[in-house]
Amino acid sequence: MTELELQKALHPKLTKTKILKRTVAIFLGALLMAVGLEIFLVPNKVIDGGIVGISIILSHLTQSPLGLFIFVLNIPFFYIGYKQIGKTFAISTLFGIAVLSFFTSLFHPVPAFTEDILLATIFGGMVLGVGVGIVIRYGGALDGTEILAILITKKTPFSVGEIIMFFNLFILGSAGFVFSWDRAMYSILAYIIAFKTIDVVVQGLDESKSAWIISEKYDDIGEAIIKRLGRGVTYLSGEGAYTGDNKKVIFCVITRLEEAKLKEIVESHDPDAFLAIADIAEVRGGRFKKKDIH
Repeated sequence: MTELELQKALHPKLTKTKILKRTVAIFLGALLMAVGLEIFLVPNKVIDGGIVGISIILSHLTQSPLGLFIFVLNIPFFYIGYKQIGKTFAISTLFGIAVLSFFTSLFHPVPAFTEDILLATIFGGMVLGVGVGIVIRYGGALDGTEILAILITKKTPFSVGEIIMFFNLFILGSAGFVFSWDRAMYSILAYIIAFKTIDVVVQGLDESKSAWIISEKYDDIGEAIIKRLGRGVTYLSGEGAYTGDNKKVIFCVITRLEEAKLKEIVESHDPDAFLAIADIAEVRGGRFKKKDIH
């Protein structure tokens, strides 16, 4: 299922509280992105990727307001989002882009927080990433590149991520011709920092992981996980394909902050145990909430 199809499938009714929470979050996210752009990156001639990056280049070449280009260039993607994804997403996106455009124009006369290009790149990328991550987490978008990539990937063998990366490398590389090649390299660095920050904000530090453990001492390990981590465990029945032996498989869900502790528990009870850990995009239902440890 593509991201567009997933958005189409999920249309829960929004309560007034949820609408207010989403509105405040998207407003804050767009405000932070504007700060990252106009207080850190743009004054130091470092650009972002996507439509925002194109807008920065056009603003520099024409000496026109950055906010104007951000808003105008994203209008076609707002329309596509409305047609392909849905009304809620489109309204959230339009609101976020409008707030971003307004504050980039408002902050334009404000002097740069720092003229140290490396500091501006690092902190600008982080602030921008936090802002974009908040908006994505609450169902909006601040750039139309991803929507375009989703449409293109339907007719090509390339993934959404590969298409976005191609667009951004081309856009970020253009900064070398417009500004200078060292600014182009700083722009790529800012993009990487923002990308990783978005990942942390969207998934959170409590990103869930699934753990699969095969051990003869499954009872001891399972009990230790319950007592020391406060996590529920499930015992599954398995059979070795080569030996035909019956095996007990421990399945549990933890956060990435608990991963080291889980490894320690397994190692202390059975150094030869099989342990596999994988990322999980989302956990719903069941008894996966952390229990109080007494």
